[in-house]
Amino acid sequence: MFRTALRNVLAHKARLLMTVLAVMLGVAFVSGTLVFTNTISDAYQKSSAKGFDQVDVAIRPEGRQDTGDTIGKEPRLTGALLDKAAKVQGAKTAIGVVSGFTAIADKNGKLVGDGFQSQGGNYWRTEDPRYPIVSGHAPQGAAQVLIDSKTAERAGYKVGDTVRLSIDGPVLTPKITGIFTTDDGNVAAGGSLALFDTATAQRLFHKDGSYDEIDVKAASGTRQIALRNALDEILPKDAASTITGKQLADDQARQIADATSSMRTALLVFAGIALFVGTFIIANTFTMLVAQRTRELALLRAVGASRRQVTRSVLIEAFAVGAVAAVTGLVAGIGVGAGLRSLMGSLGGTVPDGPLVITPGTVVTALAVGVLITMLAAWLPGRRAAKIPPVAAMSSVHAKATTKSLVVRNTIGALFAAAGIATVLYATTLNSSDGQAPMGLGAVLLVIGVFVLTPLLSRPLIAAAAPLMRVFGIAGKLARQNSVRNPRRTAATASALMIGLTLITGLTVMAGSLQNAIDKMASSAIKADYVVSMANRSELSPEVEKTLRTTDGVTAISPLRNAPARIEDETEYVTGVNGAAIGKLTDLTVDDGTFKVGGSQVVVDDETAKHHHWKAGSRFTAAYEDGRKQQLTVTGVYQSTEMMRGIMLDNAALTPHLSDPGDMQVMVKMSDGATASAKNALEKALGDNPAIQVQDKQDISNSIAQIFTLMLNMLYGLLAMAVIVAVLGVINTLAMSVFERSQEIGMLRAIGLDRKGIKRMVRLESLVISLFGGVLGIGLGVFFGWAAGELLGTKMATYELVLPWGRMAVFLALAAVVGVLAALWPARRAARLNMLTAIKSE
Repeated sequence: MFRTALRNVLAHKARLLMTVLAVMLGVAFVSGTLVFTNTISDAYQKSSAKGFDQVDVAIRPEGRQDTGDTIGKEPRLTGALLDKAAKVQGAKTAIGVVSGFTAIADKNGKLVGDGFQSQGGNYWRTEDPRYPIVSGHAPQGAAQVLIDSKTAERAGYKVGDTVRLSIDGPVLTPKITGIFTTDDGNVAAGGSLALFDTATAQRLFHKDGSYDEIDVKAASGTRQIALRNALDEILPKDAASTITGKQLADDQARQIADATSSMRTALLVFAGIALFVGTFIIANTFTMLVAQRTRELALLRAVGASRRQVTRSVLIEAFAVGAVAAVTGLVAGIGVGAGLRSLMGSLGGTVPDGPLVITPGTVVTALAVGVLITMLAAWLPGRRAAKIPPVAAMSSVHAKATTKSLVVRNTIGALFAAAGIATVLYATTLNSSDGQAPMGLGAVLLVIGVFVLTPLLSRPLIAAAAPLMRVFGIAGKLARQNSVRNPRRTAATASALMIGLTLITGLTVMAGSLQNAIDKMASSAIKADYVVSMANRSELSPEVEKTLRTTDGVTAISPLRNAPARIEDETEYVTGVNGAAIGKLTDLTVDDGTFKVGGSQVVVDDETAKHHHWKAGSRFTAAYEDGRKQQLTVTGVYQSTEMMRGIMLDNAALTPHLSDPGDMQVMVKMSDGATASAKNALEKALGDNPAIQVQDKQDISNSIAQIFTLMLNMLYGLLAMAVIVAVLGVINTLAMSVFERSQEIGMLRAIGLDRKGIKRMVRLESLVISLFGGVLGIGLGVFFGWAAGELLGTKMATYELVLPWGRMAVFLALAAVVGVLAALWPARRAARLNMLTAIKSE
């Protein structure tokens, strides 16, 4: 039986090629994902480990302690503590670390790197072991700065150049006195790092002679744990804590592993989808191969082969096919992993140098996935073939499914589909976090149910295409009849395409609805023409608002200044605004009272009011960070939005209590509205600062939607793998169907159907099957898109379903194109059959 199985594999090389390709693509995706994520994880972990070479123990401030009606002071690491740490037994050196956001502009005035990875810090004295200088010297005074070598290379800077910087708004123009190298992970990922002398860094980052961290290097022979214990004895109680360099490296490695784990999971989900689609092709292929060898298998049974031996022979064939596909997929996957790394670099992402990582786990996973998927998909056709009695097989009376089997199949499918719909509908009644698991379960049940019911659905849906098929004459009529001749085969072929289009359509529906919700969110809450903020959403200097206030054309302006306050033994973040102007800059619906802010009068959003049982006229006491208290009166309760929420009070009342005020954003209204000249005037007033964004409503909407658009395009690219596999399935089914109907095609040729007619018949059959899968996929995608939107609507009040009719029409056209392209080779092969040879075939 083993030799028989191998002979069958070699005898059907061409027919099994599509199966090998389908499995190979899925395995390549899996192994490529593992190689890629292992490679970048290993590179970042090694890079981060180097970054902690100069740190044996780090001292960090503890979090603020709020108690009763008192806002706790932010603990600070002082110069006195630094001096004590340097003198602790076992300490070699102690370095005070200061850091914060620092934007660097290139020579064209554009921001270098990603705003969230643009950092600044201090260079310790005249020689800092953390940052080896490759050219120039250490910075001295506010007019000098160091920049990292990668940023210098990207932006074209060299020692002696003047660079434009921004910390919290105002533009600085220091001179570059040196260029250094670093193993900092942010720089490796494409960010930038600027270093000032310590006094300048403390002033720019508002540290007032204090440090963010103190890094202590152990003397020779001193263990990290011993040094940590010694440092713990000098720390002020509840103000600071220690952590070893090894713990820092381990924590960093864990964070990197977690980050790459989520990426790996997302990519493997799509690899799984491609493999799932591929199982239809495998099952189809082996079903048809077994059907073509029914008499051969019956003869084996007649001469003594058992059912298990017949099933085992089919599984041996599947093992051979799966092994070939797995090995080639692994090799291709290694190339995919290397390609993804290069692609990441070409898209602006930077990965630290390191070798391509191919772990034993990757090899085992790739081989196991390829072989197991193929054998599982082939098991059912093999088992079905073994159950056919030899006499019935030789007489071909086994061919049609019994009425009982169809009833059982349809009943099971209906139960699964009903359970899936019910579960999805139930999930839409829950909030977004609780509804995710039921939604996923319902989606799986519904897809399984539709797949099982697809043979039943194929007849009426394909029959609906009859009027269109008549246009093509006898070829169209034959194509329609052929497409429903074997409903199970048609269903399996169409289902592969259905799954891909279900996911693509569902994502598109959600993306379009989200875009509409974001547009409404940006326009419904804000009357301001522009919103000014930092590129990384850090705080703006109050100087920005003062500068904009005196700019020509500004008619109303208000900074939004956040600060903590203790209210009813809870810490709430209140928002300081310009009370006289905020009503002109926002468009908020007031449910109770009036929208009036000034002095001790405040407005609160409906959620906060409900939590504290407040209404218009309610009074409460707020305790600020300076320890002083103020009694405030609620004048109005407004409906919260994604853009505006919380307690609003006048900045004149809030700012005197803040030691270091900063604005999250500044809202501006112009006399001529949002025009290009107005925006240009604001940007000029701010010195064309690359770190500051001046955005109108559409810019805000676009910046939020850009994230969704990028994700959607990535998902489209990943789902294209499933569509490619589905195309292979259509080609495979048609090619084997042509072989199976060779005698019939020969007879059609003999009675007058020419080669063009044969080609047209096969193409139309493929078109009908593809459109059938497309209709099912788009229908399910719309349903899932609506259901997922209902969950999103619980967190986004402006969300409502928007059906992208144009894109859905494109997807249906895509299904048609898939059908036409997939039929090219099978149609050509059918037309070239010799009619006499075909008629004589069995």
